[in-house]
Amino acid sequence: MSAAVATLFATGAQAQSWDMPTPYSDAVFHTANISQFADDLRAATDGALDITVHSAGSLFKHPDIKNAVRSRQVQIGEFFLSRLSNEDAAFGLDSLPFLAASYDEAERLWAAQKPVITELLAEQNLMPLFAVPWPAQGLYTNKEIQSVADLSGLKFRAYNAALESFATLAGASPTQVEAPDIPQAFATGQVEAMITSPSTGVSSKAWDFLSYYTPINAWVPKNIVVVNKQVFDALDADIQAAILEAAATAETRGWDMSRAEASAKTATMAENGINVVEPSAELIAGLKDIGAQMLADLEANASDEAKAIIAAYNAN
Repeated sequence: MSAAVATLFATGAQAQSWDMPTPYSDAVFHTANISQFADDLRAATDGALDITVHSAGSLFKHPDIKNAVRSRQVQIGEFFLSRLSNEDAAFGLDSLPFLAASYDEAERLWAAQKPVITELLAEQNLMPLFAVPWPAQGLYTNKEIQSVADLSGLKFRAYNAALESFATLAGASPTQVEAPDIPQAFATGQVEAMITSPSTGVSSKAWDFLSYYTPINAWVPKNIVVVNKQVFDALDADIQAAILEAAATAETRGWDMSRAEASAKTATMAENGINVVEPSAELIAGLKDIGAQMLADLEANASDEAKAIIAAYNAN
């Protein structure tokens, strides 16, 4: 962007100061990517749009971020997309076990999801800007897990409806625990096992409270950044364009960061004493059976929007 255009932003429109809540700490790559997004916009608009990032749930807790953006308490925010799966299954398809279990599959799923999710969020005066995946989800436990039967009876951390269903079908007991509370939940016995990314495993220092990590690559869930649509629509067209350009860059950068993160964080856990154990064929078969059952249950009750996403995904 030219200096002349940047000066136009600063002089031709009133400067905007936005607050952006995120659920995750500054140590998490999602937060680093969002901070870079804010820096990019500040530079591109010569300070006409200044976003302050409030990390680790410091401004709004994770469950409250979406509605804070919707109600214009803040202009923009980030949250875990499948948290909205209780509203519509379309939001939770990236957390369905083994539907999309690699980055390539996750990209195809997001391509199918995005237009549908954009319409659903517009009904709530929200507009998606970009979505970035976590590394594929792995299994964390204090004992080696050879089969689904080994999960029976364990208190299992859940963070959305799909994982609650998954834990129940595996014979475990789901308990809602947010990422910042993971160490305390394990220390107090509130949970005994979890499925999450290598990123969260490292940021929570999982080696302090458990011993085994099994990279089952169950699903590749995403965080999404949304802006209040009314706020966005009121902006000067040039600032809108700058936001969309920075968002596209942040999405590409975030996917690259996630890919690099997956191997780096798994190595970090091994270096800190966690036993990284390749999943047995029996365990994967059992987990895929659960995934197939969950997909069948979803398709029997899902909205037309969710079914359309699955059809588009399977057609590509």
